[in-house]
Amino acid sequence: MENTQKFTPGTKIVIVEDDKFLGGLVFKKLIEEGCTVRHIESGERAQASIESEIPDLIFLDLLLPGVSGFDILAGLKKNDDTKDIPVVLLSNLGERDDIRKGLDLGATSFLIKASMTVDSIIAEASRILRARKK
Repeated sequence: MENTQKFTPGTKIVIVEDDKFLGGLVFKKLIEEGCTVRHIESGERAQASIESEIPDLIFLDLLLPGVSGFDILAGLKKNDDTKDIPVVLLSNLGERDDIRKGLDLGATSFLIKASMTVDSIIAEASRILRARKK
């Protein structure tokens, strides 16, 4: 029988997303998959919260109140404790320059919200975490 479990139980994921609806849907689906999830709606609180309890993966919106996702990503990648955490940028900014900037700053992948389903967002997280275990 094939193991269809997408995540190791207790996998810690942080969602930094000010859209309560989308953040809530992703949060709920990850909880159903057995993950431990924190949803942070403010860019100002994101970096300190992530540094206080290191997650296995971060979903990061770029357009946030207070501090931009680009600034948060740059800060995370400069910190020895957080630099190796995979970060999936989740944004409606889909211009080639935005995507390139995010990847150049160290994001693992860039998902454009308008073209993604919740299931495809979860599948990307699962793919990244499985690849890291190999």
